[in-house]
Amino acid sequence: MNSLSAVASYTLKFINQTNKSVFLTGKAGTGKTTLLKEIIKTTHKNTAVVAPTGIAALNAGGVTIHSLFQLPFGGFIPDTIAPHFKDTVKFESKSTLSRHFKMSAVKRNVIRNIELLVIDEVSMLRADLLDAIDFMMQSVRRNKLPFGGAQVLFIGDLLQLPPIVKPEEWDILRKYYQGKFFFHSHVVQQNPPLYIELDKIYRQTDSEFIEVLNNLRNNTITKSDLSILNQFVNPDFDLKKNEGFITLTTHNRKADSINSEALNELEGKSFSYKAQIVDDFPDKIYPVEDNLELKVGAQIMFIKNDLSFEKNYFNGKMGIIKYLSKDEITVEFTEEKKTIEVERYEWQNIRYKVNETTKEIQEEVLGTFTHYPIKLAWAITVHKSQGLTFDKAALDVSRVFQPGQAYVALSRLRSLKGLVLLAPIQMNGLSNDSDVMLYAEQKASDEYIQKSLEQETKNYLFNYLKATFDWQDLAQEWRNHRFSYKEEAPKSPKSKYAKWAENQSNKIDNLVVPAQNFIKQLNNIFSKEPFEVQYINERFQAAYNYFYKDLDNFVYELLLKVDEIKRIKKVKTFYDELNDLEDTQTKTIQRLMKAKLLIEMVASGKEISKENLISEEILSYKANKLKKIKDLNTVKPGVFDVDPDVSYYEPKVKKSKESKKPTIEITLEFWKENHTIKEIATIRKLTETTISSHFAKLIQQEYIAIEDVLSAEKIKQLQVLFKYFKGESLSELKETIGDKFSWEELKLYKASLKEIL
Repeated sequence: MNSLSAVASYTLKFINQTNKSVFLTGKAGTGKTTLLKEIIKTTHKNTAVVAPTGIAALNAGGVTIHSLFQLPFGGFIPDTIAPHFKDTVKFESKSTLSRHFKMSAVKRNVIRNIELLVIDEVSMLRADLLDAIDFMMQSVRRNKLPFGGAQVLFIGDLLQLPPIVKPEEWDILRKYYQGKFFFHSHVVQQNPPLYIELDKIYRQTDSEFIEVLNNLRNNTITKSDLSILNQFVNPDFDLKKNEGFITLTTHNRKADSINSEALNELEGKSFSYKAQIVDDFPDKIYPVEDNLELKVGAQIMFIKNDLSFEKNYFNGKMGIIKYLSKDEITVEFTEEKKTIEVERYEWQNIRYKVNETTKEIQEEVLGTFTHYPIKLAWAITVHKSQGLTFDKAALDVSRVFQPGQAYVALSRLRSLKGLVLLAPIQMNGLSNDSDVMLYAEQKASDEYIQKSLEQETKNYLFNYLKATFDWQDLAQEWRNHRFSYKEEAPKSPKSKYAKWAENQSNKIDNLVVPAQNFIKQLNNIFSKEPFEVQYINERFQAAYNYFYKDLDNFVYELLLKVDEIKRIKKVKTFYDELNDLEDTQTKTIQRLMKAKLLIEMVASGKEISKENLISEEILSYKANKLKKIKDLNTVKPGVFDVDPDVSYYEPKVKKSKESKKPTIEITLEFWKENHTIKEIATIRKLTETTISSHFAKLIQQEYIAIEDVLSAEKIKQLQVLFKYFKGESLSELKETIGDKFSWEELKLYKASLKEIL
């Protein structure tokens, strides 16, 4: 974000320099989604993003709550007793979750490494589900603090989409909860997050409209407000004669009917476009219908922002289909007198995993869904309009609905100039949930936010440093490992390492006492006022220099042993034990290195962010150690007469790229590594057609040349073919040449025209 509001800036600081959980809310159009993207981009913490539904998770760039925490569908009782219920409703309890729902090692590792959990669209999150998340995190992390000690960022507008609780479910839940919203959960009731509200509205600038929306939102709507809105009533409004308007209605069936009828009334040929789906992408999270039917003249809406340099469209932008062929879709923006060709968009189904080398949480792509990011848009439901912005809309909201739906519908518009009401809005049915309005009173004042930030930053620094030097759990892991040798047969391969394990355990034990003494020093220093950060920095640097060398040697010696053991057959359990120890040992020293950067940033008054706290030295720490060991084996092979690189137990590591980079940039990186289009498509779980479209963009932007992808002979033939091409449709050209050139080859050459002609 180029410029953050004061409230947004405070939120970012709370995330990066405190461990205080935050509820971030705000009216429609205040930039909650934009701020979320900035947080994910700049935070130094291991972050996972979840949402209650598949579509919400897809839009937020995360995964579903049920997927990450392996929760069953149904309700949750915050009790250890498994109650008996009717067949029509299903509930789990702490006992049944612990007993029946086993979690994979990958997910356990991810949950244990989460420092920041982001829950988007929290308005839809039920209280019982949040308590289930809390229970699972405490269990997996073996930490009884709320959410197992992780920071949680709740994001959403409680006056928009509410949680869904069936009456038969509420008959049971009401015995445990005062209400259904996330703030009714036991964990939030006992540990309330800081309530921060974004107040600067970016979507609307009309002060009269903003006041009406605020009154509607706050349950203070007046007859005067209704009078302002109802002057835009036009029951005879004809969408066909008023291009660019979209109808917002309350039911899917009505929206589908309007779109279907409007499409059928158009003359001309109908074209169907199928989504390109690669590997695992469940139909329940399809962002658009997998089959898109269009005609020339159809009114459409873009459902994503244009990721290209041109930024031709945004989520919610309207347009008219200008031209269609089997391989082309052209859209016209009438008012702008502009026409563009629509490219397919890629959605990723991801899961989280932990990088075993850097210990960072990363995304793994399970499958992709590639399709045109458009849908028919004569009509859409209010529910599906959430997050969109329209210049013109006809609202069919006479039959209201759920609390907040009227507000959602009206707040999609930029101004009253683009509003049409198909029926008058009535006073009844416009009120919002009283529990939500009561909870809104907990919003923190600016003064409280500032004071809280100062105190929570101090607490975060203290707790982070204290945890950095608390090695009792590490020492206990070594003791447990040391004692495990007593169960081994005298001549087993593992028994040969008993003395080594005893020595390592003793070395760790010898560090625990001085580390605990340093923690006592920290307690004394932090208890004094004023906060002497420079003195803390001096004492930390001294402690760092005292402990680092020994901890560094422990990691190296342990990695040496793991490298040795991996070449021995039939000791998989022993190998796993050492890997677990190595994981804890490596995270211990990486945390020490990060703590050093943290205290230096605070002491120098610099911003605490990913840029300042995630150093190359930390990320490559283990990799550098492994390289040193590999080089040693090359010069002086180990005691085992085998290939130095052999491993009986290590999984094959798949090559992956940073998922947050622009998709075209990732393709370019693979190209520079000499991968073919076919290979890149396979690696990235995309179609060759999609990768070819990336190459067209790269040629257009002059990152690669047409000669890199097409032979000289083909380029020569295409030069002749395109001699009189003036930018018209490629489909007409394709029809004249048949199969002599593929569609992809034509697009690649077209992209190079500005360079050649």
